[in-house]
Amino acid sequence: MTELMRLGAVPIGDERARFEVWAPNASAVDLLLADRTVILGPDERAGTWVGVVDGVVHGDRYRFRLDAGEPVADPASGWQPDGVHGPSAVVDHRRFTWTDEDWRGIELADTVLYELHVGTFTPEGTFDGAIGQLDRLARLGVTTIELMPVNAFPGRRNWGYDGVFPSAVQESYGGPEALARFVDAAHVRGLAVVLDVVYNHLGPEGSVHSRYGPYFTDAYQTPWGNGLNVAGAGSDHVRRTFIESATRWITDFHVDGLRLDAIDQIYDPTAKRFLEDLIGAVRNAGRRGGRTVLTFVESAANNPEHVRPRSHGGIDADAAWDDDVHHALRVALTGDTRGYYVDYQGAADLAEAYVRRWVFTGRYSVYRERHHGKPADDVDRNHFVAFSSNHDHVGNTPNGTRPPFDHRQRLVAAAAVVLSPFTPLLFMGEEYGETRPFPYFIDHSDPALIEAVREGRAQEFARNEWSEPVADPADPATFEAAILDPSITAIEPHRSILAAYTELLTLRRLHGVVHDPTAEQRVQRTGDTIVVERRLGDDRSVLILHLGDGPLDLEIEPIPILTTVGSAERNQVSEEAVPGRLDVAFDVGDERWSGATGAGAPAVIDGTVVHLEGPTAVLLISA
Repeated sequence: MTELMRLGAVPIGDERARFEVWAPNASAVDLLLADRTVILGPDERAGTWVGVVDGVVHGDRYRFRLDAGEPVADPASGWQPDGVHGPSAVVDHRRFTWTDEDWRGIELADTVLYELHVGTFTPEGTFDGAIGQLDRLARLGVTTIELMPVNAFPGRRNWGYDGVFPSAVQESYGGPEALARFVDAAHVRGLAVVLDVVYNHLGPEGSVHSRYGPYFTDAYQTPWGNGLNVAGAGSDHVRRTFIESATRWITDFHVDGLRLDAIDQIYDPTAKRFLEDLIGAVRNAGRRGGRTVLTFVESAANNPEHVRPRSHGGIDADAAWDDDVHHALRVALTGDTRGYYVDYQGAADLAEAYVRRWVFTGRYSVYRERHHGKPADDVDRNHFVAFSSNHDHVGNTPNGTRPPFDHRQRLVAAAAVVLSPFTPLLFMGEEYGETRPFPYFIDHSDPALIEAVREGRAQEFARNEWSEPVADPADPATFEAAILDPSITAIEPHRSILAAYTELLTLRRLHGVVHDPTAEQRVQRTGDTIVVERRLGDDRSVLILHLGDGPLDLEIEPIPILTTVGSAERNQVSEEAVPGRLDVAFDVGDERWSGATGAGAPAVIDGTVVHLEGPTAVLLISA
């Protein structure tokens, strides 16, 4: 299927467009333009209705009418300029201006993700507003922006997971041309853009898909309503709709990859798996454009098939989100065991994740009341995305409160993620200690739906032992409270936090031994202390994570010589004593990161023993 033969409205010449829609139960389909009605003809081979129409340009509104019924927007719409309840509009992506002809994308090995929500990332809440922040992100050292979903949702305020037109760009963010400007501006700065897409359900307000055909199935339910029909009767066309949606982002908007939301909520028992086809189509679209395009999957299933190649029975995604790292790290630093955290043993499980990728590789889960997961030891660690916070684990709390870390814990968490062998992800504002929350918010128009959302969230938190009052998701003030304020980086401790994150990302970039998947790795744990030793050729790194509160004397073997990079040497042993010197490349206790709070004592080296005040993180690198 060529790009000119896809569903929806596709400009194919000057003031000319091709329209195609799947409506299997209709006996007649009309295209309604502002000044005329065009009768579409059936394409028996494709099972769709098609027409080529002259006098159509970018921005022209249109709807379809099935069997003389009410006019309905296009399920494959690329633009809803008047909102999800209005008509669709023609998008001519040929009018986008690009300056990224030499852009080739970012390889997985070099990927550092930065997740952001366009509506709260800047006071403007638009793609153009976000462009103004790209230079600071490039200076920070991230390589890839991950946008939370930007497809059309009801109203102006939403996380994006209530979207109802999977291929249309949200108008309040600036619409399709603004997204193209944002991607081009990112590429100019050497930043890739990954887009979060939702192909497991559609939101509860404004969806038109069920009026056209069997887009949904009652064979299973997602937590958000009926699942999409990718395996039943008519599913070929459902698959076509969403695979074309995925490849549009790559071809029309030059996006560098997709994050596929909650793929464990896509029910597909077929031998020819929908996700396998989608990921293959996305990767092929990237190859045709001469760019590296990556796919990231989110799933709570701990299923290694998601990141195994097709030749080994997998769906061949590039990387999977790894909640186990987050959960174990949070329990280790805070002791919080509410909800799903009840399953985790803090430092012991964080060490397990460093070794096994996941904590749950078949172990019994108290939270789920069953055994969970499968081993993924054969998969390189960079195929797993690690984080100390993200939109889910911040926003799915009663008030969207960010992790309850003190200053020192925050830096330890940063080191545990950025200096890990996984692909790291930062959540917007984390890099400078943003204090503003990220609560759940909506802008639905149906009062009954709003009340149902309020009640559902209150019940969810009650079940998971949260006692705090729940922020009203429909109150505009809930949304406004989440808008970032990066100006606080001018004051402490935020200035020091930003400096520490920048240093950590620099060290990751400069020292491949820290994260290279081919490096040999040894992980040791004693109580609340984890030592991750890695070797790559003659290079060696030792990451020490002391997650407890008390002091600790830790002996490093084999015996190295230890010095400090960038400042006076501490307790240096003569260089003749032992070959293979290690330098202290990062220390949470360094006064450079202490801020106004005082980060505590630095590590002290005494021969073969490292004296630590907890919690702390120290990175040693071979000289």
